[in-house]
Formats: sequence, C-alpha cells, structure tokens
Amino acid sequence: MGRPFRQQIDEGILDRAAALFARHGFEHTSVQAVADAVGLSKAGLLHHFRSKETLHQAVLAHAEGLGQRVLGQVRELPHGAARDRRAVEVLVDVALAHPGVVALLLAPVTQAGTGAGALEPGSAGAAALEAFGVDLETADPDRAVRVVGALGALAVLTLAAHQQDQITAWRPLVVATCLDALGSRRPGAALPDPDQVEA
Repeated sequence: MGRPFRQQIDEGILDRAAALFARHGFEHTSVQAVADAVGLSKAGLLHHFRSKETLHQAVLAHAEGLGQRVLGQVRELPHGAARDRRAVEVLVDVALAHPGVVALLLAPVTQAGTGAGALEPGSAGAAALEAFGVDLETADPDRAVRVVGALGALAVLTLAAHQQDQITAWRPLVVATCLDALGSRRPGAALPDPDQVEA
C-alpha cells in the first residue's frame, strides 16, 4: 500500500516542480522554491529527489511519458477533424490531471523565447504538436497558428480551471474552445459530453 502513496507524492512534487520550471526556467528555479511549493523542507524534498538535476530529469521523463500517452491515443487515427477532437480531449484530460507538467510541456509553444526549453523532436512539447500532425517549420501557417492557439488556450484555461476549482464544469468548455481555435467545431454544435472519463 506504501508504493501508490509514494508515487502519488512524487507525482505531486513533479507537477509543482514542472510548473516552476515552466514559469522560471531550470536555472532560476531553486530547490528551496520547489520545496516551499510542495510544503516540504529542502531536506525533505532532497529525500525524494537527490538534486535539482535529478528532479528536473524526473519532471522531463514524466512529461515525456504523458506526451507519449497522448500520442498513443491518436497515432492510429488519420489526420483530420476526428483526430483533432480526440487529441484535444486527451490533452485536456491530461492537462486537468497534471497542470504543472502540461505548463512545462506546452511552454516551448506558448512561451517562445522565455528560456522554458526548446521544442526538440521527441520532446513532450513536440508530441503535443505531433498529435495534431503539425511540424512548425513545415506546416501551413494557418494550421500552425490554429494548433498553437488551441494549445495556448488549453494551457491557460486548464490552469484557470484549477485556480477556480472548476475542473469538471469547465472541461467541456475548454474542449469546445480548443476545437473552435482549430476551426473544427461547427457553429451551433453541441458541447462535448461533460461525463467524459477524465485521465
């Protein structure tokens, strides 16, 4: 029974650390800042992760795992509206469950030039773009802007849903907003089912 509890604590630490890394970058995030954010002493945090570098690597590995989970849900679907819808739904569920990690995952897309990290092939952020079949260097500008807009809306709205304690109520609205940004939702179309199973 101790393992799931330890994993839950570690995931909470990773999520809070990811949010700080996304906001301030690795260099400007101290171990003490992460410890304060998770309610641990510096020594307590270092008991879970032996150094800032180890913590950062664990955050990146966790983000990569989430990115691959998203890709796994859409990889077999052909590019188009159905894949876009599924990618949005999965990304929204992941973002609502892991807001800090998603802030880090999407930081290279939504915070270009802030030192949050590069969008390298195989990175978690690149996986989010790949879910929509987009390579920013070669994509049609209209499609690239729509996808980046949808991801930006997803990041901002899921974080706001957490701050407002409206995760369940806002989920269908976030999905609809992202689909609107993609140009995939027809005017007057029904909102997604609010009883959708979350990640």
